[in-house]
Amino acid sequence: MSKQSSRILSDDAVILALGLFWLLLYFAVRFFLEANPDLARGMRLGLAFLPTPLFALFLWRFIQGIRSADELERRIQLEGLAIAFPLGVLLLTTLGLVQRAVELNFQDWSYNHVWPFFIFFYIFGQAFARKRYL
Repeated sequence: MSKQSSRILSDDAVILALGLFWLLLYFAVRFFLEANPDLARGMRLGLAFLPTPLFALFLWRFIQGIRSADELERRIQLEGLAIAFPLGVLLLTTLGLVQRAVELNFQDWSYNHVWPFFIFFYIFGQAFARKRYL
């Protein structure tokens, strides 16, 4: 394995580790906030923002990884996002209209329940693009 390919693998491992660590921290904070509703508002807000810097670091490293990828991988990433973004807009606009029509149950359709759809849309877009190009 060349030095360049070993570096890329280690960059991928860092990106994956940051993403997994953010996900664990997100759910730890979420469950802690749900289990402790009597915490002071300032403490609750501080805890809510705790995962944000880690996710920002993940995004920064992820974007660096895309920038350092070859042309085909960048094209696949772009097409995956070109599929995922409109699907996300479709989801949010539809939910917005449905919420105007009827009252949606917060336990089923809060932000906590909607954001994972964006990850699924991205994975779907990636799979579609990879099938097309590879």
